Amino acid sequence: MHELNVNGDGGAWRRAAQGGFTLIELLVAMVIIGILAAVAYPAYTSQVVKSNRAAAQAYLLDLAQRETQYLADSRSYAGTVAQLNLPTPDAVAAKYSIAIATQDGPPPTFTITAMPLAGTNQQADGPLTIDNTGLKTPAGKW
Repeated sequence: MHELNVNGDGGAWRRAAQGGFTLIELLVAMVIIGILAAVAYPAYTSQVVKSNRAAAQAYLLDLAQRETQYLADSRSYAGTVAQLNLPTPDAVAAKYSIAIATQDGPPPTFTITAMPLAGTNQQADGPLTIDNTGLKTPAGKW
């Protein structure tokens, strides 16, 4: 809005003081926020998946260590998580199901698998496994 300058400087027009943002300024700000969100959200979700995977990996390593002790004590591997007396942490249980497969041998073997639950953001990440030799698959995710 313009108003007449009454200070006697020849009738020049001057701009009145504004108290807010223009529509263009608000739209530019919203576009910038949208671009930042489009870049940041996928990076955030990727880090969440990696964090959940790391929690599952740590739990699998703990289970493998318990299996080794179980073998020393009973001359066979445990076939269930309950036998190892190591409850699944809530953060892992919410994203993965844990299964132990054993073979009596000789020599006895085990494979522990963390399978992502359907409908979680871990589903596309795929299963994690560790066996009695310490082989961890898939290698690119360990």
